[in-house]
Amino acid sequence: MKKIITTKHAPAPIGPYNQAVLTGNMLYTSGQIAIDPTTNELFKGSLEEETHLVMKNLEAILKQADMTFENVIKTSIFISDMNNFSTINKIYAEYFSEETAPARETVEVANLPKFVNVEISAIAVMDA
Repeated sequence: MKKIITTKHAPAPIGPYNQAVLTGNMLYTSGQIAIDPTTNELFKGSLEEETHLVMKNLEAILKQADMTFENVIKTSIFISDMNNFSTINKIYAEYFSEETAPARETVEVANLPKFVNVEISAIAVMDA
């Protein structure tokens, strides 16, 4: 059975999807972009600030499911320009321990929702 995970501390969905779905001990998050959860408006700032907001949005969803970044086993990172990889990677690394970091992929795409620079989704497991 699946349980829908929702928190006011992450952006509200803008379509027919949920912030995350918990099934058994597995959590699947929707991709997060730099939307300020207090206003549901797109954040306008530096790439570093944008990436931090994406990670904070993921963190809020994980927390709502009683998890942390330590529970994350896989992430998918979509970026609009591979030239931004090192900046995004540096911020991303602040949220994970190198020894227990999840598997991941990073893909450059033509466009992202609202033409943001980065979108990240995660899969987490309880008792990871």
